[in-house]
Amino acid sequence: MFSGSIYALLAGCLAAAASLSAKLTLGADYLKEMCEASTSGAQHDETVCLWLHIPLRLLCVALMFLCNAVMWTFFSKALRYSSSSARATATTTAGNFISSAILGKLIFGESQSVLWWVGISLTLCGLLMLHGSTPQARPQDSKTE
Repeated sequence: MFSGSIYALLAGCLAAAASLSAKLTLGADYLKEMCEASTSGAQHDETVCLWLHIPLRLLCVALMFLCNAVMWTFFSKALRYSSSSARATATTTAGNFISSAILGKLIFGESQSVLWWVGISLTLCGLLMLHGSTPQARPQDSKTE
């Protein structure tokens, strides 16, 4: 069906989504600010954004647990179908970093420093080296009975 790399990338994206949900849940009034920004200029009751962020936070908590559960499922499948656990772990980490950067830019307007880009470049180079290498065959025990 899917290879281990696809499962690992999906696990990394889900880990970033879980982190986003946690940041929205526990962060400084992001949800209230988003509510106010989305309803600016519209005729609305000022108190809507005062109470709407509470059910949205609860929804984000549920989403965080759901993303984590599915992420661990995909990561387990990545470990099962990959030729090495290092390959699955590095692919999941790279997928998480890249997804986190994209989500941070889209949702929060964050920008990454040059040092962050150097670090992710080194991670991706190591990932390419892992994926380019051929797995070594395990020596078979030759037991005579």
